[in-house]
Amino acid sequence: MPDDERAIRELVQTWLAASQKGDLQTVLGLMADDVIFMLPSQNPFGKEAFAASFKGLKGVRLEMSSDIKEIKVLADWAYLRNYLEVTMTPRDGGASVRRSGYTLTVLRKESDGRWLLARDANLLAPQT
Repeated sequence: MPDDERAIRELVQTWLAASQKGDLQTVLGLMADDVIFMLPSQNPFGKEAFAASFKGLKGVRLEMSSDIKEIKVLADWAYLRNYLEVTMTPRDGGASVRRSGYTLTVLRKESDGRWLLARDANLLAPQT
């Protein structure tokens, strides 16, 4: 496996582990400052809105799994097609919410060699 692909896979695993731990600073460190997220039925938003939303999950336990379907590296840019499953369970014992679906992520390689998330289209939908 090429080094860039390995680094991108590690970024995804770091993101998932940090999200599950509630480690916002680690997650923010994996994003470019000009990151844009796109979700169905919402206007695109950036890093600050992501952080605010993440902080709103303080009372929620996250369980996440990822199945990377495709990674394509094109010099200092790459895209990643991924299938995610996310379960959110309130820590106070409420009902779990499950979402799953595909994401299409654009990553940018920084001058220090790190890959950062630059754009993300998240198509997760509720599971019934």
